[in-house]
Amino acid sequence: MLNHQSILGEDAVFTPEEVLCNRGRVAIFIDGSNLFYAALQLGIEIDYTKLLYKLTAGSRLFRSFFYTGVDRSNEKQQGFLLWMRRNGYRVIDKDLVQLPDGSKKANLDVEIAVDMMALVEFYDTAVLVSGDGDLAYAADAASYRGSRIEVVSLRSMTSDSLINVADRYIDLELIKDDIKKPPRNSPGNAYSYRPLSGVNLGDELEVED
Repeated sequence: MLNHQSILGEDAVFTPEEVLCNRGRVAIFIDGSNLFYAALQLGIEIDYTKLLYKLTAGSRLFRSFFYTGVDRSNEKQQGFLLWMRRNGYRVIDKDLVQLPDGSKKANLDVEIAVDMMALVEFYDTAVLVSGDGDLAYAADAASYRGSRIEVVSLRSMTSDSLINVADRYIDLELIKDDIKKPPRNSPGNAYSYRPLSGVNLGDELEVED
C-alpha cells in the first residue's frame, strides 16, 4: 500500500492531479469536535460549504458524515445541525455526558469506525477529518478492504499512528484559506459549530496515539 509520503513526497509516484483522478467514489467522515478545536488553533471559523467542496475536489461524492455531541436544549446548535442536514451532510449526533470535573463530552470514535467499515464496499476513498489516533485501526482496516485513506487534520493535533496508515495526508494549515468563513458581517455566515463552553479544551486537544 502506498503511504502519504510516497504520493506527496519528493519522490512522488503520482502528481496531485493523478491522485485526485484515482480517488473514485469518496466518503467523508468528519469528527466535528476535533475539527472545531483545530480551527480554533488556526484562528478561523469553518465554512462547511467550502469544506465539502474542498474535500470532494471534483470527485464523485458518496456521502459526507458529520459526527458531534449535542445538547438538545441548545437552539443555536440545533439550528446549525439542521442547516448541515440541508446542505449536504449526514449528521450523526450523541448526547453530551457530564464528566466528574463538570465538563461535558461525547465520544463518537466508535460511530465513525463502524460507519467506515460498514460502508467500505460503497466508496473507493475515505476522507477522515480527524487527528485522533484511536481511529487509526479502523482506517487501516478499511485500507485492507481496498479503500484509499486520506486524513485531513491539523498536524500539531494529529497522532503519528493515524498519519502512518494514510495514503494521503493534508494539513489543515495548508488549506485554511480555502475553507474559512468570510467576515462575520458577510452573507452566509448564519451558523457556527461550537461545542458547549463546559467542554475541557485541554482534554480535547490531547493527541491520542
